[in-house]
Amino acid sequence: MVWKECEFSKNYMILKPDNAKLLDLFLFLLPFGLRKTKFIDCPEGYEDSYNNFTDRWSIFISVLLQIILAAAATPLAKLDSFLVNLFNFISFNGGILGLLAKILKGKGLVKPNEDSSDYTSVLGFADWRTDLDSSIPLHDTFRYYGGLTIMAAKIAYESKPFVQSVVNDRWKNTATDDPNIIVIAFRGTSPLDTYDWQVDADFSWYDIEGVGRIHSGFMKALGLQKATGWPKELTKPQHDFAYYTLRQKLRDIAKANAKARFIITGHSLGGALATLFVTLLSLHDETTILEKLQGVYTYGQPRVGDRRFAEFMVNTVQQYGFKYYRYVYSSDLVPRIPSDGVIFKYKHFGRSIYFNTLYKGRIVKGQPNKNYFSLLWVIPKYLSAWWELVRSFITPLVWGFDYYESLLMSAARIIGLIIPGLAAHFPLNYVNSTRLGKLKVPDEVEDPILEDDIEGDY
Repeated sequence: MVWKECEFSKNYMILKPDNAKLLDLFLFLLPFGLRKTKFIDCPEGYEDSYNNFTDRWSIFISVLLQIILAAAATPLAKLDSFLVNLFNFISFNGGILGLLAKILKGKGLVKPNEDSSDYTSVLGFADWRTDLDSSIPLHDTFRYYGGLTIMAAKIAYESKPFVQSVVNDRWKNTATDDPNIIVIAFRGTSPLDTYDWQVDADFSWYDIEGVGRIHSGFMKALGLQKATGWPKELTKPQHDFAYYTLRQKLRDIAKANAKARFIITGHSLGGALATLFVTLLSLHDETTILEKLQGVYTYGQPRVGDRRFAEFMVNTVQQYGFKYYRYVYSSDLVPRIPSDGVIFKYKHFGRSIYFNTLYKGRIVKGQPNKNYFSLLWVIPKYLSAWWELVRSFITPLVWGFDYYESLLMSAARIIGLIIPGLAAHFPLNYVNSTRLGKLKVPDEVEDPILEDDIEGDY
């Protein structure tokens, strides 16, 4: 999925895992190893900029992960299809006990209907909760909109009938007391979709004039144009591109309803797309939409761009006065990628709302363990994974039935013992953090910053 021409950007670094051989990768790591390689596409002479071992290590990890994910794509897709069909088959027949009862009584079994509002994704079976937390009062706007947006980000993984059923039947009278609030949720990374994970693992970037270096995969997911990059308007669109289609819908809403206000959210890849969507609105001077933007809430969001991009977004937040809240739970691996090393220089912006494994929250300039592949944090990450597995059996005893974890989530916790931070990325942890987390929000959280601009926690 790499573009050979970069007509819209004079400065770029594109990683090409399809062109990489394992021997080439290992030679690339050596102090006097290869620098000009077939698996890195960049302007002539740029090879000298990644002599730093940390950056070569980041490139090595990124390319290797993409190779592994590509190799696993077919079996994981088959596993995803099998699990979805199995879990829905059990669910449509009344659960395991209902299914056994039907078999024993000789009753006909129900075949799952993919167009049904009850048809659920694998991620939905990891956390079956769909109702909003009624215990959070509306006047506690920080906690309330946190609870609303993480649930919106969670159900964004589901089908259109599922989402419509939840919003219309379960949220209609509880979502908000303001009918002019419109929540836009971007779908994130599915657990067994290797394409989504390849996008997260790909550290490639394009330099966009006036904005900075931005993750290439996130831009392509929103509708980056091969020849022109991000024109304000598409003259002859051949397809419906996410950014342009959604922007037009918001333009129409803003025109029809002067009181409309927008909240944008997303989990994982969805958080990155939510952030980049606002970036493009600002780049194109979509003042009418941005002046109605009340807040951006992201959960487990990866880094999107470099320091110049982060500064651009800080200025955008300050100019239009909306809130930007970036939630990070414990050792979640995704907020710690791509690397913020010398060659990639990816940066978060805005203070992080960080929750530990006890759901105790604090406001920090950047989450602990900034980069996932840091050797210093290996042992703490494994200890957290073990504690989270133990905690999964304790939490429901303390907080009740809503906090029981499914067998699928328990399986994810066990896999997380091998890949620490993987299970921590599931939306369930963020739902629990917004509901059980204790956090006093100071005034400073309203002031957007770059993640390395200040010292200390707040």
